Amino acid sequence: MSDKRQRARVQGSWAKQLPKQPRPAGPQSQSANPAVASWGVHPKTTPDQFEFQQPVKKIREVPPEKVIDQAGYYEISHGPSGISRLRLLPGFLPTQEADWMFSKLLAELPWSQKTNFRQGEAYSEPRLTCWFGELPYTYARSTLAANTEWHPLLLSLRRAVAEASGGGDDRFNSLLCNLYRDGHDSIGWHSDDEASLGHQPVIASLTLGDNRVFSLRKKPPPEENGDYTYMEHIKVPLGHGTLLLMEGAMQDDWQHQVAKEYHDRGPRINLTFRSIFPEPQGHRPGTKLSFTTVQT
Repeated sequence: MSDKRQRARVQGSWAKQLPKQPRPAGPQSQSANPAVASWGVHPKTTPDQFEFQQPVKKIREVPPEKVIDQAGYYEISHGPSGISRLRLLPGFLPTQEADWMFSKLLAELPWSQKTNFRQGEAYSEPRLTCWFGELPYTYARSTLAANTEWHPLLLSLRRAVAEASGGGDDRFNSLLCNLYRDGHDSIGWHSDDEASLGHQPVIASLTLGDNRVFSLRKKPPPEENGDYTYMEHIKVPLGHGTLLLMEGAMQDDWQHQVAKEYHDRGPRINLTFRSIFPEPQGHRPGTKLSFTTVQT
């Protein structure tokens, strides 16, 4: 019996393997990998199956920054609050007059460094200021006290600027003076739209001293969620003796700044004439009012 079992094992080891079955014809025979076959990938796939599809979302372009450096009257936007206007008058003051005015005001005005607040923390503004007017002026939670002791030269300049702007001698009742001591002094993005300035105020800015760049940017609509990337930007170089007028909806629809410059800059005095009004009762000083402009 044991001999029969031994012969059976020997015969089994000599048994021939079954012949291989031929592969079925068709697309599945092109790949031995079932995962590849399940995706329907075929080495003879036509290019049409991989045709490039253009993206549905339109690519937005950042508008180029514009430059205004020639004398003139500019309507820089027509909405949403109305027409925003700039008037640029280089050489408003002759150079020799501007020179001695700059020296006199630099030495004789009561310059001081104002403390302001950002996100609840106090900081010293990167410039010097002084204020003239029968009413105090509050912005960014900090107040400049009323000061009726106008320097005689400032009274003369106020009359000349009011006449150039097309108004009477009483057009401007207040003046904010800024002294940028060098290129590191600056003022950040803001609008002069406090309630005490009234609706669509006229702001007249007179430059004495070294050149600085005055930058503007259009305020974004609500759907932009405060993103200024795709909004219009304008650059206005302001030189010694230049007068710039901001009128119409400028403070409603635009912001402006004087940025830091990281190369040699001498001191610059900026005189910003404006009119201040008593704020409505119950309104917190320095905050902004909302106005609705009806277009006709």
